[in-house]
Amino acid sequence: MRTFLITRFTAVMLLLGALHPATAQINPTPTDTTKKYANPSGVSTPGSKPFFQSKLFKAVAIPAVLITYGAITAQGNAGINRDARTFVQQQFRPVSTTLDNTFIFLPYVELGAVALAGVESRNDRINTVLIILKGEAIMLASTFAVKYLANETRPNGADDLSFPSGHTAQAFLAASIVHTELRDKSQWYGIGAYTIATSVAALRMINDKHWQSDVVAGAGFGILSAHLAYLSHRNRWGRKSIGRDIGMTPAYFGNGASGVSLTWRPTK
Repeated sequence: MRTFLITRFTAVMLLLGALHPATAQINPTPTDTTKKYANPSGVSTPGSKPFFQSKLFKAVAIPAVLITYGAITAQGNAGINRDARTFVQQQFRPVSTTLDNTFIFLPYVELGAVALAGVESRNDRINTVLIILKGEAIMLASTFAVKYLANETRPNGADDLSFPSGHTAQAFLAASIVHTELRDKSQWYGIGAYTIATSVAALRMINDKHWQSDVVAGAGFGILSAHLAYLSHRNRWGRKSIGRDIGMTPAYFGNGASGVSLTWRPTK
């Protein structure tokens, strides 16, 4: 009887093996035709970005629009220049040019005041100074070269260096640097700086020093100079922190004397 049961059990197992032969074999690994196993970590490989998403395009897009508009509308006392000048003269009276010459540096004063308050900017102090110097060099070289090439007469007829506005370029250069350095802390720093720069552009028109085309193009040159300074700075020097250990605080020495105290805490 036991032999009979073993025999039947063996027969049943052989029959099941015949009906399902796939269960008796080891499935071979399928061919990876879709390359699904080529990147087991699942991290996508970076591809080349379209040009309009590149850093260079983002840096020059807005300044290029401003400069192009200024160049197209730079027609002296004609067209939109004449209309804008007439409107400004009807609404405002000229003010002291001391405001023009002072306001252009106020964004830098804002940046320095924020640094004295202990707010860390995007770059350390030494790198920020290097960026400012480079931006100033780019702005001065480009604006004065275009001034002599354009030979545009000022609204008040003082000279032929109207296009573009150097004061406006200076103010927007400083404002753009303030915005870039402090935008991670608060957007209000940049808003304040650009408000000052826009005030400079308005003052240049109120004082009959520039056409509207001059100040629009000047804003473009200022912003472009700041962007190019940042792009070349990252490529040239990197962003190693070499100045956060330097501090500046106001100091009073008695007898009405005052000054600035520098502190340096070297790090290992």
